[in-house]
Amino acid sequence: MIENQSIYLALSVVLFIIGAAGAVCRRNAIVVFMCIEIMLGGVGIAFVTFSRANQSLDGIFMVLFIMAVAAAEAAVGLAIFVLMYRKHGTIDLDKFNLLKW
Repeated sequence: MIENQSIYLALSVVLFIIGAAGAVCRRNAIVVFMCIEIMLGGVGIAFVTFSRANQSLDGIFMVLFIMAVAAAEAAVGLAIFVLMYRKHGTIDLDKFNLLKW
């Protein structure tokens, strides 16, 4: 059983690192959005692995909250992308300086 847990933890670390690298390196807002979703998936796998190792349901409930946050993020994020594209004609993150005065 220990070998399976280490495989799942390694998978979750790899997913999180791929998502973090993509979120930092990419310029397209949709790609950054998808990389954040990959990071959430990696964290979910880690929670389930630790939950199975400890024979508790706490990690499973955390994954349900992660899925709810991911769904809300998808709805709000895609709406923001549509508005950004309508207003500016692009979703390239380097073109936006909305927080500047």
